[in-house]
Amino acid sequence: MVNITGVVITLNEADNIMACLQSLSHVCDELIVVDSGSNDETCKLAERAGARVIRQPYLGDGPQKNVGPTHATHRWILSLDADERLTEEAIHCITALDLSTTTHDGFALRRRNYLGSRWIKACGWYPDYCIRLFDRDRTGFSDSQQHASVQARHPARLDADLQHFSFADLGELFTKASGRFSKRAAKIMYRRGKRANGWSPFLHGSSAFLRKFVFQKGFTAGLDGLSVSLSAAVNSYLKYAKLLEFQRDSRIRDNEDFDKIW
Repeated sequence: MVNITGVVITLNEADNIMACLQSLSHVCDELIVVDSGSNDETCKLAERAGARVIRQPYLGDGPQKNVGPTHATHRWILSLDADERLTEEAIHCITALDLSTTTHDGFALRRRNYLGSRWIKACGWYPDYCIRLFDRDRTGFSDSQQHASVQARHPARLDADLQHFSFADLGELFTKASGRFSKRAAKIMYRRGKRANGWSPFLHGSSAFLRKFVFQKGFTAGLDGLSVSLSAAVNSYLKYAKLLEFQRDSRIRDNEDFDKIW
């Protein structure tokens, strides 16, 4: 088997990092953590688990995830978020790959997104294919500052799942959507010159709810499906409302650091 480097970006992930690195260690002989200023035990725990810690102020999702591969010893990179874990089937599939001869530059896993301990299969949360294993010499993450993905030209899908413990509970589902997620998106849109009008928050919020609840069948997942759909609507509504606020209120705009996305 070709050697693989496991890479994780972190910020205050003391509750997650050990389980994530333990998961990676089943298929990786090198572990790298790129930390953006944790003030908890994240870095100490990562080093205790055998990872090399690189301290890097946050650059945005894609640029931050591209830091680790430049420090890796191996060409093949397995990149996980701190709240993601490899399943047994994923470990088996990865170890069975012949990465020395493959024509593929990346491999995608199905991602199981969890709300608490509940696996949400509706709302577009499954199968949610994500490229996590890739050849750094041929590809890498996009430069997007949020929701970046690996830009592989010849990827393949593995018949295996990745676990993603997205939100601890319903409260966190809504607080993240209404807090840092929507504000980060609004700041990025403002920096890019995108503009909103008075109808934008309502139209985008309504569209997000319909997409999740109706078209992605959130109605089949009971209260969890409704909650995920409402959270998506809140996030979409607020990011456009906050963008409009940046446009209209100079005091709020002038007090905001647009170079600090996260």
